[in-house]
Amino acid sequence: MSSLFRYSRWASQFKKSPPIFTSFSTATTEAQPNRPSPPPIRVGLTDSVGRAVFATRRIGTGELIHTAKPIVAHPSLPSLHKVCYFCLRKLPNQKPHSEAHKNVAFCSEHCKDQSKNFYEIEKKADWSRFNEYCRLQGLKYPLLVKRFACQVMSGVVSADSLDILQPANLTSEMVSMMEKEFCLLRSTFQETDIKGEQMAFLTKEWYTGVLARMRINAFRIELPGGSYEDLLSSAAASIEAEIAVGSAVYMLPSFYNHDCDPNAHILWMENVDARLKALRNIEAGEELRICYIDASMNHKARQTVLYEGFGFLCNCPRCLSND
Repeated sequence: MSSLFRYSRWASQFKKSPPIFTSFSTATTEAQPNRPSPPPIRVGLTDSVGRAVFATRRIGTGELIHTAKPIVAHPSLPSLHKVCYFCLRKLPNQKPHSEAHKNVAFCSEHCKDQSKNFYEIEKKADWSRFNEYCRLQGLKYPLLVKRFACQVMSGVVSADSLDILQPANLTSEMVSMMEKEFCLLRSTFQETDIKGEQMAFLTKEWYTGVLARMRINAFRIELPGGSYEDLLSSAAASIEAEIAVGSAVYMLPSFYNHDCDPNAHILWMENVDARLKALRNIEAGEELRICYIDASMNHKARQTVLYEGFGFLCNCPRCLSND
C-alpha cells in the first residue's frame, strides 16, 4: 500500500526485482490450453504514487478480476481454535477455548499437508507466553512474523520474500516497543532444539523490517457467515462480521492503491484465499483501487485513520470534495 513520500525507496526496490512483476502483467502473456487465463491487469510505476495496478482490458461490474493466496496468514487469538490453522476456514461445532483445549486444528488433510513444513518448526516451541503477551498488548502482527519466521526456517520461503513490499515508517519509539516482543519471539525459539544457523536471519533488524511491511500490507480477514455469490451481499456480510478470524499478507493485492470511492473490492468467501472483484465498469488502462478502511466514515475520520495507519493523507476525488 502506497504513500507519496516513500516512493523513491519503493521504486529502487522495484527496479531490483523486475521478475516478480512480469507474471502479473497480461499484456504479453498468451493463455495456454488447460491453464487459467491470466488476470486482466498489469503492475506498473507512476510518477505520483509509486506502483499501481492497471486494467489491460475492459472489466465489467462484478467481474472476478483475480484470486490470491497469502504469503503468510495467521488466525486471530480469539479464533485460534475456531478456524483452520492454515486457511482460516471456520471449523464446525468448535467448543469455546479452554486451558484443556490446546491443540489447533485443520479443516482438511490438504491444509494439514500444506502447513506440515512450517508447523513442524512451530510446534517445537511453547508459544503460551508469546501469545499471552500479544493478547494483553492487543498485538496481531507479531503472530504473522512468528508464522513467517517458521516458514523461513522450514525453507518454505526466503527471509527476504517480503522486501518488495512497501514498509511503514517506524518511529524510534515504535522500534523500541517492538524490542520486547522480538526478544520474546527469539527466546521462545532458542528454548527449542532448533539449530542456531536456522535462526541466523532472526535479528532485530529483520524483525522490525518485516513488521514494518506487515503493518501496512496485512489484510484483516473477515468471513461472512454463509455462502454468498452476490458481490453486494458478500460485501455487506463482510462489514457486519463480528470479529476478524485472522490476518494475512498477499503479494499482488498489496500493490493496489487506496481510494475512498474504489472501483474494486477485496473479499473472502470461505477461507483466506482473497477474491478481487470490480465494483463498477473499469476501462482498459484505468487504475484499479481498493479502499483500505471503512469507506462509510466521514472525511475527517478517514483522513485520520489513513494517516495514522498508513502514513498518507488521501487526495482522492471524494476527499478533495470533502465528502
